[in-house]
Amino acid sequence: MWCVPHPCKPDCTLVLLDTEGLGDVEKGDPKNDSWIFALAVLLCSSFVYNSLGTINHQALEQLQYPSRNPTSMCHGGCGNGDPPGPSYVTELTELIRAKSSPTPDEVDDSAEFVSFFPDFIWTVRDFTLELKLNGHPITADEYLENALKLIPGLNPKAQISNLPRECIRHFFPKRKCFVFDRPINDKELLANIEKVADNQLDPKFQEQTKNFCSYILTQTRTKTLREGIMVTGKRLRTLVVTYVDAINSGAVPCLENAVTTLAQLENSGAVQKAADHYSEQMAQRVSFPTDTLQELLDLHTACEREAIAIFMENSFKDDNQAFLKNLVEIIKDKKDEFLLQNEEASVKYCQDKLEQLSKSLMEDISAGIFSVSGGHKLYMETKERIEQDYWQVPRKGVKANEVLQRFLQSQAAIENSILQADKALTDGEKAMAAERAKKEAAEKEQELMRQKLQGSSNRWRHRRGVSRKIYCN
Repeated sequence: MWCVPHPCKPDCTLVLLDTEGLGDVEKGDPKNDSWIFALAVLLCSSFVYNSLGTINHQALEQLQYPSRNPTSMCHGGCGNGDPPGPSYVTELTELIRAKSSPTPDEVDDSAEFVSFFPDFIWTVRDFTLELKLNGHPITADEYLENALKLIPGLNPKAQISNLPRECIRHFFPKRKCFVFDRPINDKELLANIEKVADNQLDPKFQEQTKNFCSYILTQTRTKTLREGIMVTGKRLRTLVVTYVDAINSGAVPCLENAVTTLAQLENSGAVQKAADHYSEQMAQRVSFPTDTLQELLDLHTACEREAIAIFMENSFKDDNQAFLKNLVEIIKDKKDEFLLQNEEASVKYCQDKLEQLSKSLMEDISAGIFSVSGGHKLYMETKERIEQDYWQVPRKGVKANEVLQRFLQSQAAIENSILQADKALTDGEKAMAAERAKKEAAEKEQELMRQKLQGSSNRWRHRRGVSRKIYCN
């Protein structure tokens, strides 16, 4: 396998698969080559079949009976080698399945193969014929199509000969042909062709090679699966492993199973990627505690929308939306965690602020500042001032009122003690004031009595003095 940057499509990689040595007698089991042939068909978007000389009955027979094939090649997103053993082309329906469990009333798998089978490119090396038909020039493509024409007749020999033709025509509706002259006529140089410089090659061969490469680079499609699913590097790896595991287990490679495996792997990865994005964006954008619950919910909605978009971009064939539903559940759990963090942050922030605001109040309580008559009123004024200052603090969060109520509840016993002390002190002062008032009233009464007695005494003395004067006169 060679993976090289595509020279014409910057966003694509050109993958060349070489089957290497089809027809190797040392492999023992000729079925191996049939599997390699099937794998090449499954994995490539352009299947290059390489034969020698001409496309004639013998060349077609080599596809039907590969063990007679002296030399052939599959390559270019395809493979390369000499296919022996049972028929490659006619066995494709036995070596590949489109669906895991086709029902009897469904169309045969072979009808679906066309939708995902590669383009078929037949290359003929050391071509010695003139491209003519009935004395008229023809193209290489016309040469191939003429070779694939069905032989008339219903006799067994004709039917056998037509079988590979029918399969190629049916499975590979898009076909192309290239013919190549011998690259060089010097036998010694030909034996070491890898060391021969390009300018030593036959000019016509160079032109043919250039045309072939140009076609491969410009016309070869991006590999896709059913429903246009594009094959990326990671997907190609999964496909290879899935197909080979199926073969090694004695099963038949199944496109539907491969796509299902791809979907599960990639959709699981897409769920993780989307969930990670949600967590990262929420962590970056949120500032705990949020001023309101709606602020956090709006942020959640935005991040969830982004996460779902990422999932949709990186997933495929989530037909029953199982993975999407899983993502939504994961995001819901993460949202609940953020809601809890927001509440905890709000509680801590509000408690810290109340502790700061009530510090002087608690010190005054400890110092007995409110343990005086009228202390309850003073305490209430101080507490109300704390409440007012507390509500002026910004971004307290969703637990602001709850924390304040707990603080006020914690002050209830203290407030009651101050109230009782204030009442006791006030009642005592009132009693003392009443006693003082009573005493003062008694003193005033005594003073009035004294003054009254004094006045009476003065009047008596006055009258007595007057009497004496009268008597003396």
